[in-house]
Amino acid sequence: MGEVVRLTAWARGSVQGVGFRWWVRARALELGLVGSATNLLDGRVEVVAEGSRATCERFLELLRGPGTPGLVSGVTERWSASRGGLSGFVER
Repeated sequence: MGEVVRLTAWARGSVQGVGFRWWVRARALELGLVGSATNLLDGRVEVVAEGSRATCERFLELLRGPGTPGLVSGVTERWSASRGGLSGFVER
């Protein structure tokens, strides 16, 4: 499985009110990740995911890819050690 990490990513663009968080949750569950997708007041969506480094890297590729709902103009990422305590993947 490899090193377990936490990926925190902020997606910007037209990502609220377009089904983006639902799509993020579906992709995360397909990959076996745990975490959340949260709308921020500034119009971005914050995505927190924990799992193997390789799986989180694949997830990040999907967030930046052409198949997302809405229009993602960019994704900023931060990597850190897994904190644990997460179960499932929730939309907030």
